Amino acid sequence: MRIIAGALGGRNLKTVEGPGYRPATAKVREAIFSMLSSRGVVWSGLRVLDLFAGSGSLSFEALSRGAQEVCLVEREPKVVQCLNQNVEALDVSDRCRVAESDVLRFLRGRAYQPYDVIFADPPYGENRLVPTLKAIMKGGWLAPDGYLLAEIEGLLRFDAAAAHEELELEIDRNYGQTRIILWHKTNE
Repeated sequence: MRIIAGALGGRNLKTVEGPGYRPATAKVREAIFSMLSSRGVVWSGLRVLDLFAGSGSLSFEALSRGAQEVCLVEREPKVVQCLNQNVEALDVSDRCRVAESDVLRFLRGRAYQPYDVIFADPPYGENRLVPTLKAIMKGGWLAPDGYLLAEIEGLLRFDAAAAHEELELEIDRNYGQTRIILWHKTNE
């Protein structure tokens, strides 16, 4: 898998293969970054939180495009090892932290500083999106005027418009078997 754009564009990422691992395709990553860009997201200086990080492809794209800081949260040791190898190979350890933890355990505390963009890609079939959204909002993890993007199963029954009173639905779109939902945190 290659990073699409930015300072690290064209660099390869190692990935882990196995059941449940499905790195975002280049087409989906391009769509995600286009959605965010069209809403005025300028990556320079932003803080990004990547929950259920997997390959970390979205985080590494954000870093490549100028994100100031990225935190990747992943519970599987072999995936964490792969993420750390990518951090080292890309020489981004000064802007990137990998946290080996279950996402809900990680989110139990309060954010010391909220994140401007949060990616959440929960494992398919585990119904973890709703508790993750609640924990993000309860813990103050998303900055005012921030964006939260979820990547879930295309056929999952979930009312994205009613996810949380502070989240305004921007996009709810399917890309093959993947459903991308983008919310903007309102200041109300």
